Amino acid sequence: MKCVINLLWDDESHKWHCESDDVPGLLLESDSCDALIERVRLATPEMLELNCNYTGPIQLSFKTKRIDNLKIAS
Repeated sequence: MKCVINLLWDDESHKWHCESDDVPGLLLESDSCDALIERVRLATPEMLELNCNYTGPIQLSFKTKRIDNLKIAS
């Protein structure tokens, strides 16, 4: 099973969040992108088993998006 995981930066909370149409119920956040990837790697098999009754091989594809709002010093 191929799963696309979107990793999104929240500039207000200063945390990374994940979302995926392929992994129902996957809602995680972390202070770093690398830490979030590790959490997703651990949680995805359990989420797929619980929510989809799937126990086979899984391929994760991570996509990151970060937008920073900057202010120009005057």
